[in-house]
Amino acid sequence: MLPQLFTALALGLLGGGHCIGMCGGLMGALTLAIPAEQRKGWPLWRILLSYNLGRISSYTLAGALLGSFGWALQGMGLGVVLRTIAGLLMICMGLYLANWWSGLTRIESLGRGLWRHIEPRARRLLPVQRPAQALLLGMLWGWLPCGLVYSSLVWASSHGSSGTSALLMLAFGLGTLPTLLATGAAADKLTALLRKRSLRIGAASLIIAFGLWTLPGPHQQWVISTLAPPGSQHSGGHHDHAQP
Repeated sequence: MLPQLFTALALGLLGGGHCIGMCGGLMGALTLAIPAEQRKGWPLWRILLSYNLGRISSYTLAGALLGSFGWALQGMGLGVVLRTIAGLLMICMGLYLANWWSGLTRIESLGRGLWRHIEPRARRLLPVQRPAQALLLGMLWGWLPCGLVYSSLVWASSHGSSGTSALLMLAFGLGTLPTLLATGAAADKLTALLRKRSLRIGAASLIIAFGLWTLPGPHQQWVISTLAPPGSQHSGGHHDHAQP
């Protein structure tokens, strides 16, 4: 379970550039809409944290709901299909994070119909003056169409457990937190770090390798032996994969 949690956290953190493009403008508008007397110190952080708590709660809830669907498919004997989808999505996310392929964003169109009904309700909550208001706004804005979120959701749900899927989406949401909370110079420094080619290529390669390992087939042992330190033993690797 730890490799999956690390992967979910890394996806959220390394997808920070995409998060800034999708939600950065909203965070800026949210901050500017806060009354001037609350736009500093703890009053500001309380509202920003409440917004992000609501957003991550929506990711977690979506993970639980879609995880139930994955559990039903597992019960129908479609576990191999789910693992195949999960592995392919992991590879796609790795390619996306390395800036080698941007086709992942095309699946954002799947949520535009739902978003047309949610967005007007979210805008009615602006300007935000109370943490409870920010929490509700975050819960609504968590359903903003996002290829990275949607792909992470399908990958998380492929584990065939509502609880596991929710936990993975919680880790993904926490990974997005530093980028969306950072402001000013801190945001510039964090963005510059996340855009370092060596960091992105290294992390993306690990995610792609994990996706290859997730795909069912005899290649799993080769992927494990390639990533493992020399001399280590990997007996039972295939058995571990049977319960992702």
